[in-house]
Amino acid sequence: MKAGRERWFFTGMATTVVAIVVAGFTPTYYLKPLFATPALPLSIHIHGALFTAWVLLFVAQTTLVAANRTDLHRRLGAVGAVLAVTMVVSGATLAIESARMARPALGVLASAAPLFVLVIPLASVVVFSILAGFGLYYRRRADAHKRFMLLATIALLPPALGRMRVLNAVGPQAFFGVTVLFIAAVVAYDYWTRRRVHAVSLWGGMFLALSFPGRIALGGTDAWLAFARWLVR
Repeated sequence: MKAGRERWFFTGMATTVVAIVVAGFTPTYYLKPLFATPALPLSIHIHGALFTAWVLLFVAQTTLVAANRTDLHRRLGAVGAVLAVTMVVSGATLAIESARMARPALGVLASAAPLFVLVIPLASVVVFSILAGFGLYYRRRADAHKRFMLLATIALLPPALGRMRVLNAVGPQAFFGVTVLFIAAVVAYDYWTRRRVHAVSLWGGMFLALSFPGRIALGGTDAWLAFARWLVR
């Protein structure tokens, strides 16, 4: 009974992530020809394809586990590892390129300096790398592995959430806040089913949640601005 609940929880979270990604990126990416939005450079198309592949792979992996096809799940794990590395490279490259070209940011960040805004996507790359890296390291411990990979995927939600008009108008506190609700759902699920919170959910969730105010605070420091200027030169 417990195993069944856990399988459906992770599958449900994966499906919800897909719904948010589709809702956020439909106007500017998936159905872009139907909306009057600017043309996108190749680097964004590559990054979008990698991001989409990760989300779809995550759904496939959680579905395979729910269907007791852990053999296929393990085989696809190698694909996930390669995909994660390419996403990190693409994400960092695109973030620096956008800052260098001073591409407009989202919502209330639209008037912010590009070097300040750069801290947000680069921090996402770092946080995703750490969580996904631990997920791959603990691939033989299913309880830790699945939570690390779920948190890594949740870490990718802010760009999709930030493209939703209602959240975009508020700014980073809105789409970061919704992301924290996903973390809270993982913690609440653990407590409901285990009567305690799994260490990965607790510490990994805190790490992800605290990274949001942390990156905003870091972005305004002289040390960060000097580093960002060096990156984009």
